[in-house]
Amino acid sequence: MSFKENLLTKIKIDKLANKVIASIGPAESGRKADKDAMRSLLEMSPYQYQKARDLDLYVEKVDQDRKKIFVLDNELPIYKTTIDDVAMRKSPLIKEMVKIRNIIKILKDSDVKLSRKDASVKAVQKECIDQLDLSFSESDIDEIAADGKASFERDYPDGVVECLELFAELLDYKPAPQAFQLSRHKIIGALTPKAGGEVFFGPMIIYSLIQGTLKHIEDRISSFDKTKIELIQQIAAGKQKAADEGPDVFDYLKNAVRKDV
Repeated sequence: MSFKENLLTKIKIDKLANKVIASIGPAESGRKADKDAMRSLLEMSPYQYQKARDLDLYVEKVDQDRKKIFVLDNELPIYKTTIDDVAMRKSPLIKEMVKIRNIIKILKDSDVKLSRKDASVKAVQKECIDQLDLSFSESDIDEIAADGKASFERDYPDGVVECLELFAELLDYKPAPQAFQLSRHKIIGALTPKAGGEVFFGPMIIYSLIQGTLKHIEDRISSFDKTKIELIQQIAAGKQKAADEGPDVFDYLKNAVRKDV
């Protein structure tokens, strides 16, 4: 796959992992892990699906005898043992439960459990990403910028948003925090949290999903600075000039990546 395809895959992996982690609650909450999102993530991983008794397992070979085994249940555990051992511990038969040694294993699995819940999700996320070649050249960045410009000029919002997400990944830009959000706009930028709930946001990119306008604001603005936040709204509405506008924004993003490398 091309660098762009690999980076899009990484973004998808991160979104799936974040969705699963957001669905996980404490045991007493009664919340259920998002198994559909977790299954999609596992299908992108080195783990292979295998059914054992009533268990949905995803298995990665470690050595001849032991395997890493992800159990797709609400706990989301990863074990390092055999499939038969996991099946006995997680879904024991009556004849297995009459043995004291097995009862001990069923009640306490810390000897073979590597992780659970969000730690397991992050472990699978890392393995998925480790499969990708995320090295890139200037021509790869030029291609993304060119695709963004072409999408903007064709008034193709999905293409513009995709390229903005790619640059956000490359520059570690984040979605706008609450104080900077505008209805029906996609806003990304450099985010710096401060003490006392203050955040600094910027440089930032503002894309109107309705009007199709694209703006770059260079300033780094405090969430406590109401005057500057009003200026952002004025720029987004076209009443004040931005540092860059339209397809030139993709040139700014391209050059920002080059400076970071």
